[in-house]
Amino acid sequence: MSSRQSSTPETTPPQPDQSPAAPGPGDVNEPAAHQPRAESIDAIQRELTAFARRSRSQASQIHPGLTLVTYAILDLLRERGGCRGTDLAAHFMLDKSTVSRQVTALERLGLVERSTDPEDQRGQIIRTSTQGSALLQSVSEQRRLAFLSRLADWPDEDLERFASYLTTYNSSYSSPTDAPSGPR
Repeated sequence: MSSRQSSTPETTPPQPDQSPAAPGPGDVNEPAAHQPRAESIDAIQRELTAFARRSRSQASQIHPGLTLVTYAILDLLRERGGCRGTDLAAHFMLDKSTVSRQVTALERLGLVERSTDPEDQRGQIIRTSTQGSALLQSVSEQRRLAFLSRLADWPDEDLERFASYLTTYNSSYSSPTDAPSGPR
């Protein structure tokens, strides 16, 4: 072998504006210590996706005219005691036109009502109607019973940890800028 040849192939270092590809789960170049973390992240993503699918399916069972988005809007209106459409758009990171369509659908179903904003006569406050509040109360009781049944065999310590983990996870999305970008 000449002095110019090496026993290892030369690699080109990444350019300043390029970074090496991040290893994926099971990548042979991924350090063994990172594989369990990647597998855990994959399991979390898979389980949250399954949870979201069940939630979407249950929204239409609650009321045939509800989608997961309209149900979430209705629930937030109940929680806040009402708010403006722009507040809903900001909270859910949706366009104002999308929220307007969803609120109109809820209004047609008799689940929300609008009133003039006392602080700005040009705006409207959207609130749950009596019918909307009754629907949410009924659903809340049904969901609570389902959770009690599903979690009946869990030890108290596990329930506390699970609640804490969910709270920590959800608080990581405290503002719209914290959420991942992508289609809405």
